Parts: sequence; structure tokens; C-alpha cells
Amino acid sequence: MTDSVPASPPASPEPPDQAGPSGWLTLPDVAERLDVTISKVHQMIRDRELLAVRRDGVRRVPAELVANQTVRKHLPGVLTLLDDAGYDDEAVLRWLYEPDDSLPGTPAAALGGDRAREVKRRAQALGF
Repeated sequence: MTDSVPASPPASPEPPDQAGPSGWLTLPDVAERLDVTISKVHQMIRDRELLAVRRDGVRRVPAELVANQTVRKHLPGVLTLLDDAGYDDEAVLRWLYEPDDSLPGTPAAALGGDRAREVKRRAQALGF
């Protein structure tokens, strides 16, 4: 008699984010969506106008941060504030996608609505 043992899920190279972006865009995808050159996308990342992190060896941008052929309005300011507070790109990503019932949702989701200024205020408070 054989016991059936459920197969364990395959190991992934990175632990899955508890909360994270619903999708990712590669840098060429971002360039196409924003109708700019790939060089401009690289410049936007260097200037902290856009967040990109490595996933599977490829730099990717959370899809929610690039909406309606533009970058979320308050994103560059939030990125600058978090950078000033000492956050690296991975820490910024975790902060943006940490569930927060008082927003409600995540800071990343709130950037697309009427709570964007609150997200910016909270990012600013992290520097003190």
C-alpha cells in the first residue's frame, strides 16, 4: 500500500513577496509604455523618478508604478524621501508594498489615488 504524499512546491531562487507588485515590466516594456527611449528609462531610474529591482537577473519595474503612459505623480518624491532616509531599492519596494490598513491597501496602491499625499508624508517622517 502506498501513501500518497503531496508534492512539495519547487524551490524558488527568491522567497516570494508577502505583498508585492501584481506584475512586472522589463525596462524595454517601460520605454514602450512611456513612449521614450530605453536610455531615458535608465536616466529616470538614476534620477529616482522610477524604481527598478532585479528579478531573475533582469531589472524590472512594478507595473502599477507606470500607469496611463506616465509614472505615478508622487512616486519620484517618495523615492527621493526614502533614499534620503537610507532605504535601498529592495527596502523601498518592501515599504511600497507593505499592507497598511490605515491607507487602506499599500502605499504603492495609494499613490494612484487621493491618499498619495499621505504616503509622501509618511515617507518624509521616516527620515526623522
